[in-house]
Amino acid sequence: MREQMLKSILKDLNGASADIEASAIISADGLTMAALLPQDVDEDRVGAMAAAMLSLGERTARELSRGELEQVMVKGDNGYILMSHASRDAVLAVIARKEAKLGLIFLDAKRAARAIAEIL
Repeated sequence: MREQMLKSILKDLNGASADIEASAIISADGLTMAALLPQDVDEDRVGAMAAAMLSLGERTARELSRGELEQVMVKGDNGYILMSHASRDAVLAVIARKEAKLGLIFLDAKRAARAIAEIL
């Protein structure tokens, strides 16, 4: 039941913008809780990488006195990966196109993270 509710939030998030290609909710220890990813993407690998990146981002922000980490963004030739906390124990990962309007994606991701936090 909870997984279906989380997938519903991801479906709404992915449908909010044509620039969002995929999304996932990952536990702090790297396990995928819910995901809407392309078939050729390994959910377990995405989970492990997202958790590691967010953990490293938190440590970097703390060590460099930047305050609480809000998000980690990776930009590649083909687009973006945005990771942010959805709750104390969960990470929201969003994969977006290279032409994405990031401000709108940040806003949609923040809304989705709040909805995820309510469920978790």
